[in-house]
Formats: sequence, structure tokens, C-alpha cells
Amino acid sequence: MAAAEAVLSRCLPAQRDALLYHIDSPEWRTWSNPEFLLSDKGLRLDDLEDNTGLRDAILGVLEATLSPEGYQKALSAMRINHFLGELVKAPGVMNEYSYNFVIFGTPSTERPWGWSFYGHHLCLNVFLVQRQLVISPWFTGAEPNEIDDGPYAGTRVLHVEEKLGLQLMQSLPAPMQQKAQIYKLMRDPAMPPGRWNRDDQRHLCGAYRDNRVVPYEGITVSSMDAAQQDLVWAILEQYLLYLPEQSRRMKLEQVRSFADETYFSWIGGFETEDEPFYYRIQSPVILVEFDHHSGVFLTNEEPAKFHIHTLLRTPNAGDYGYALRPLIPSVE
Repeated sequence: MAAAEAVLSRCLPAQRDALLYHIDSPEWRTWSNPEFLLSDKGLRLDDLEDNTGLRDAILGVLEATLSPEGYQKALSAMRINHFLGELVKAPGVMNEYSYNFVIFGTPSTERPWGWSFYGHHLCLNVFLVQRQLVISPWFTGAEPNEIDDGPYAGTRVLHVEEKLGLQLMQSLPAPMQQKAQIYKLMRDPAMPPGRWNRDDQRHLCGAYRDNRVVPYEGITVSSMDAAQQDLVWAILEQYLLYLPEQSRRMKLEQVRSFADETYFSWIGGFETEDEPFYYRIQSPVILVEFDHHSGVFLTNEEPAKFHIHTLLRTPNAGDYGYALRPLIPSVE
């Protein structure tokens, strides 16, 4: 709360008016991850003057809310976005600060409030009430997923989720691989209309897909052996990395209790390290997707392992903290 109040204390009246929305505003659901804005709300970081301290104060909200490793992951995605902007000579559109920040409700230790931070390849939606924290839905991507030049050379994101996902698929016995692999090709002729689209490609639950009903596919986690199940939980821990350690541990305990209702599905190849792929882990309490995409700014016409999109949803009213709201009296 103190970090959010520090932001508000630095705002001019017009900035404060632009920044604050009602806790139940439908605008919370209008985040998006393209490089161009589909919904312009809140404050844009690259429009702010450096000398006011407002930009740093906004980043201070992220740092205070997220785990240390989650905050570094967010910074890495932002820096890779800047690297891409320089690479394709479009720094005015894509840079480290081309993100919008919005506050919903009034920052408080008792009453519910939250914030959204969104832009190209990074979208975070955070709901807070008393001692409870929800970070869902979120989207994180990168094209490419590693910086190989400049002051942030060596910065990488999403490589752990990629490595663990492939390791899990390769560890399964052949009959389980066949059942988990719902489509062999990344754009498979067997896919029904709408299963692939140009923007989301294989993703089902991206921006503007709130409340989408997604059928379970693939194999259950409870049908895996102990080592394979451990890989599933390790993958989900990466997807829960934005949460502080205690919240992450509690969420993982909840997720593990649904092993019988948790499904793993796969699209694409898995026999070699170079093959692109998609996977989804889905249960009543969590849904995550990983997808290798074709190029948007780079030239690969087919999906490649250096362009990655990932996301997390919390099914059954978990997104945006909706499941918690009826439990709190007098929500504004």
C-alpha cells in the first residue's frame, strides 16, 4: 500500500484522475499485449518525465508486490522489449517503459484494491485484499527471448518453462505421449476452425478471453509417475514465480491437491531440442499455456523457439480476485 501511495503523492491532479478506476470497473479486463494500444488507460511510463520520480515510484509498486525473482522476470521482459524495439528500429513503440499502469480501487490494508501493468509482452493483473494476493491473469512473452548485445546482454526469460515442459513430455512412455499430443503439427489440418488464429496462434486464454470455457485435453497428472509429477509442479512453480514465496507455496499446495483433475496436453514435436511446441496444464484452480510463435517483427514464418508466449489464468472466478470479493463486506 505504501508504494501505491507514493505513486499517488507524485501525481498531478490530471494524472491522478487518469490513474484511478473503480475496483469493479470493466476496464480492468481491457488489458492487451500487442505493441500497439487497444485500450489506453492509466499512465504510460514512457510519457512520464524522469525527474518527477513517478516512473520509479510505479516500478516500486511492482517491486513491493511481486517476489524478488518475479520482479526481475518482469524487468527482463521489459528490457527484452526495448532490445526488440532497437533491433527493428522502432524504439518509440517498443521500449523498456512502453507500459501502462492503472490502479483499481483505493490502496488500503483493509479494503480490496489492485493494479494492472500492461504492454507488449508483459501484462500483470494484481488484486489485493487484507493479507490475500491474486496475480491473475498474466501474460509474459519475448521475441527474441534473449538479449545478446548491449548493457543487458545475457538477459533471458521463459527458458526454464521451455526446458521443463520438453523434459516432461520426453519422459513420458510412448502411449502417454500419444494421448498427451493432441495435435502433431503446430498448425495441424486436423484442428477445427478457430483452434489456430494469427494473433494468439495456439493460445486459448489470452487477452479478451475472460471466462472462456476450455475443455480438458491430454492426460491427467495423477496418471504420471512421481518424477513426472514433480516436473509438473516445477513447471507450475515457474508460472507462479510472480507471487511472493509464502503465497506461491500456498497456491502450489492448492494446485497439488487437484492432481486427479489436472491435465497436461501438447501440440507439436518433442523428439529433438529444435522442434517448436505448445503445452497446457489445466485444472479447476489453474490454467497455464506455453507457445512457440512465428515471427511478428522477426522473419521466421514458422514457429521458432526464440519467440515465446506464456500466460496464466485462474479458472472458476479466480481471475481479478473475483472469487474473493463476495467474502469482503462493503466492496466499493
